[in-house]
Amino acid sequence: MTEFENFIGFNPWTALFTLLNMVLTFLILKKFLFKPVTKMIDDRQKEIDKLYADANVAKQDAESMRDDYTRKLSEAKETSAQIVAEATQEANRRSDEIIRQARQDADALRQKAGADIDLEKKKALNEVKGDISRIALDIAGKVVERELDEKDQERLIEGFLRQMGETV
Repeated sequence: MTEFENFIGFNPWTALFTLLNMVLTFLILKKFLFKPVTKMIDDRQKEIDKLYADANVAKQDAESMRDDYTRKLSEAKETSAQIVAEATQEANRRSDEIIRQARQDADALRQKAGADIDLEKKKALNEVKGDISRIALDIAGKVVERELDEKDQERLIEGFLRQMGETV
């Protein structure tokens, strides 16, 4: 076998020592290298899983906050629209009330002015009638050249006033 060993270059003892050396190296590497590396990889995987879980929780919180913000914004818009509508209604009501009050005041002023005008007209007519009565008496007295008694004066005044009233 020596020729065969020389031709192939196979030595069973060398192969056995190489195999034992390889098993021993594997056991040492497993003990001192594979276990710590595997532990480090597992720890890193747990940390990454924790980060993903935290990110999902943060995402859900953000979505919840966004939904809450959207709801509150919608409520605020509805509230502001309601406030504006109420303010507009109040302004319209107040405007109508002011216009109604102004019309009532204007009507009252017109009625008072009309009553004042009628009163002044009556006063003026009475003054004119009185003046005309005196003038008519003076003229009648001169025409008749005598003084009229009280009854004749009243009769003449009433007749004259009736004629004046019919012409006015």
